[in-house]
Amino acid sequence: MPDVSSSPAKAKSAPQKTMEKLGLLRDIDLALHLPLRYEDETRITPIGLAREGQVVQCEGEVVECRIELRGRRQLIVRIEDESGELLLRFLHFYPSHQKSMAVGQRLRVRGELRGGFFGREMVHPAFKVVNEDTPLADSLTPVYPASASLPQVYLRKAVASGLKRAALEEVLPPGVVPADLPTLREALDFLHHPPPEASLATLEDHSHPAWQRLKFEELLAQQISQLQAQRERARLKAPALTARRGGLHEQLLAALPFGLTGAQQRVGEEIAQDLARPQPMHRLLQGDVGAGKTVVAALAAAVAIDAGWQCALMAPTEILAEQHFRKLVGWLEPLGLKVAWLTGSVKGKARQRMLDAAADGSAQLVIGTHAVIEDKVKFAKLGLAIIDEQHRFGVAQRLALRKKLASMALEPHMLMMSATPIPRTLAMTYFADLDVSTIDELPPGRTPIVTKVFADGRRDNVIERIRDEVETRAAQAYWVCPLIEESEALDLKNAIETHAELSIALPGRAVGLLHGRMKPAEKAAVMAEFSAGRMSVLVATTVIEVGVDVPNASLMVIEHAERFGLSQLHQLRGRVGRGAVASVCVLLYTGPLSQTGKERLKAMAETNDGFEIARRDLDIRGPGEFMGSRQSGAELLRFADLQEDAPLLQAARQLAPALLDRHADAARRHVERWLGTKAEFLKA
Repeated sequence: MPDVSSSPAKAKSAPQKTMEKLGLLRDIDLALHLPLRYEDETRITPIGLAREGQVVQCEGEVVECRIELRGRRQLIVRIEDESGELLLRFLHFYPSHQKSMAVGQRLRVRGELRGGFFGREMVHPAFKVVNEDTPLADSLTPVYPASASLPQVYLRKAVASGLKRAALEEVLPPGVVPADLPTLREALDFLHHPPPEASLATLEDHSHPAWQRLKFEELLAQQISQLQAQRERARLKAPALTARRGGLHEQLLAALPFGLTGAQQRVGEEIAQDLARPQPMHRLLQGDVGAGKTVVAALAAAVAIDAGWQCALMAPTEILAEQHFRKLVGWLEPLGLKVAWLTGSVKGKARQRMLDAAADGSAQLVIGTHAVIEDKVKFAKLGLAIIDEQHRFGVAQRLALRKKLASMALEPHMLMMSATPIPRTLAMTYFADLDVSTIDELPPGRTPIVTKVFADGRRDNVIERIRDEVETRAAQAYWVCPLIEESEALDLKNAIETHAELSIALPGRAVGLLHGRMKPAEKAAVMAEFSAGRMSVLVATTVIEVGVDVPNASLMVIEHAERFGLSQLHQLRGRVGRGAVASVCVLLYTGPLSQTGKERLKAMAETNDGFEIARRDLDIRGPGEFMGSRQSGAELLRFADLQEDAPLLQAARQLAPALLDRHADAARRHVERWLGTKAEFLKA
């Protein structure tokens, strides 16, 4: 076969480079690179019996081969058998094609049969020169996921060779695999080269026992790896952080201008119990938009600081980090705490002061963006790391924060927060190594948001509604645009144009503009004006997706809503409805809508429940996309479907502990076969 790897002295070919990008490095990788679909080259259909619209394989003798200049240069080949004749049309060809398909040659061709002006024809069929005794394929021909630089012929040979060499012996002990499933070798041989009589339906819907075997093995490897990560973490040491009676935790509770909901109290106790243990906490705090996760994080920080340790809070955007900074400073500084602010925009002497405060421990809480995990940032005693919108960060970034305490041979406790609730099946799979706390109750006084869906033809009516709200109720509104600049590819209204349009439509009213290319100081100034109520309308890109909290804002318009994901739409909608005023979210769309677009907008109109939104989002997008950067782009489940294969997932979860306890070597070999280095992604 063509060798996947090459010696350092020999340049790699384009197909070899492509295979490396696809992760096809080991024999087992090739064996597990399964076909997308199959072509039936096991039978010949007489030309006269083939039907238009069918993909068929025919065989006949070339009776005509010529180049035609009708409109564009074409190679026209006509073949015939005893039942009829067939025209082959090639729009792209080489001189060698004309030579190999000369009159008198016997061709075997495969393609879609069409009706043409000159009779039935195939355009660009697959073909090969044969003899009357050339054998047919004895199994269905696989069509693999590939690219233009990786021809199917090359890939088929590579996969076939890898499949032969791969170590596919049974590593799982007897009784683990359900008795009605084939061996791994049998399953892979079947899926790569199914016999002609195989049911294409069960192959394509992945219900065939061969597919079930692969799904079971994949889920089992994933669950074992999760459990290993969990046990490894349990062996690590972390500072035991406990709240003092009458200490900072209780002082903060007493100083808050509101009471905690029952859900906030419950998850706060779960986190406090984790912090008190000498093993590192690894907890996901999830809750809907506006559920009050920040105050729970502040109480956790108070416990850590009260115990004499530092806390770091990292957010994905400067706006969100600043929102946290303002809230936490307002709550904690009156209690005598020093809070440091560290982002990419903090420069010079101010930055050095923040770095010194973190390093000498005088800054008990450090809040910032990715800047918090830079090598130059040292902590005296980092006891708790809080990551907001954790799915926005990659594995390496989360690991960098965990290593900030390595000099003391300890790990900080980790609290990850997400306003995108994780459906149960996803949590069982991707977050099996995490403890999950859920705030399933919104603070009192929140008015449900009414969501309306309009075609962009009603844009003028929407602007009129904004004018009415602003002038009669002194309300404030967001107008969200998906782009800043015009794009030839996407005919979208940009934020700058919309800002100009609304400024004209609302004379005497302040209309602000906020987008990602503005300097941090400019963004902060605009947000300050809007938060203070001195600005009626804020035209913005998705930089306001998370973290913006203006209770007086009661109207949200999302332009080109069909361009946004369901989770993103829900996050944006959560910027309104934060006060007691009835709030409205308007989704403006440009038709025609795709089926996915219709499903997203329908879901938004039907429910405000973030958990239901997440469930529908998972249905629409699938787990790989839904997870975002949880695995740094590496989708750990290639074959299993979390909903359809729930029974297999449950079985894998039950088997994983016993395998690790009683058959540790078999468990290790199984994980290595299926995940390789990807197992590291589960440890962050």
